[in-house]
Order: sequence, then C-alpha cells, then structure tokens
Amino acid sequence: MTRLSERGYLDDASFAAGHVRRRSTTRGPLALSAELSARGVDRRVADAAMSAAGFDRPAQVAAATALAGRLAGRNRPAGYRELLDTVGAKLLRRGFSITVAQEACRAVWRGTAGTSEP
Repeated sequence: MTRLSERGYLDDASFAAGHVRRRSTTRGPLALSAELSARGVDRRVADAAMSAAGFDRPAQVAAATALAGRLAGRNRPAGYRELLDTVGAKLLRRGFSITVAQEACRAVWRGTAGTSEP
C-alpha cells in the first residue's frame, strides 16, 4: 500500500476531483458526496474536490437545468406542476437540492412557448 501511495496510484484527492468532473453534469452535490463516501473518500476531501471543480450553486443550477431539459424531452408536460412532479422528482433523486430542482424546472418551463409563468 505504501508503494502504491508513493507512486500516486492511491490518491483520494485526485480520484475525487476526477469523479466530480465526470459526474457533475448528471449528479448533484448530495449524490456526488454519497458516491465518494461509498468509495471510502473522506468527506473533507470530497468537499474540497467539489469546490475546486467550481461546483457552486450557479454551476449546480446550470447542470440541473440542462439535465431537466433532457429529461423533459419532446413530450413537454401540460403544466408547470406536472413538470415539477416528474422532472423535479428525477432531479431530487439525482442529488440536487429542492431549491435547485425548482429553479431548473422554472427555467425549463420558461423556455416553452406560449406558457404562463408558474
């Protein structure tokens, strides 16, 4: 183990940074933290990787909005409430907070033509 660590094969910080970089477009901070924790990465290392990757609130909203647009797909829901119930729930399951999910759904809903604001 010592030899592997010395050669850089066992580096939790670089693993966490790479994991966050790869998965931050489809996962929120809660899911990323849980995934890293399940792989044995210390919470402080995981938090440092997320902040180093620039995964702050605006980045979370941008990722959640892009994901919500893909999840809504071609079959746009009839109303904002239906969008929030279907797509918002999926965002929550992917580790985004409820406020980020609501903001992302609101942004997707505003992008639909001829609809009123929620």
